[in-house]
Amino acid sequence: MSQTGLPQFDSTMQTTSTWLKELMETMAWHDRHRAYHALRIVLHALRDQLTTDEVVTLGAQLPMLVRGFYYEGWHLTEKPLRERCIAKFKAQIADACRDSPDVDPQEVARAVFQLLSRHVTPGEIGAVKRALPRDFSLLWS
Repeated sequence: MSQTGLPQFDSTMQTTSTWLKELMETMAWHDRHRAYHALRIVLHALRDQLTTDEVVTLGAQLPMLVRGFYYEGWHLTEKPLRERCIAKFKAQIADACRDSPDVDPQEVARAVFQLLSRHVTPGEIGAVKRALPRDFSLLWS
């Protein structure tokens, strides 16, 4: 039975729910809100490291609902960050998780990158990896 009456909305809600469930399983969490927050902050931190073209190309492969919060707050004129590095990436995640001291920014990033690797085409994941500084490769393994 349809939740919204719109197949496109029902589909993106189901897909987003699947992504959150997978992230919860990877992180051994039982809190859906925590998984949403982790996915959102890592996507924002990743987005801020990418070129405009790569942000848009990756965004096109995300489920509609995820794509919405991926672009939330994005200002084209400020991106990508001038100083792109893994330390700033991790700091951005850590800052967003400051109320959860038990959250390891690197572990969360790794889990979200694994999730993206399962659901985004290999070609796009390769393009994202090539667009990032070399030290990010440790998080994709």
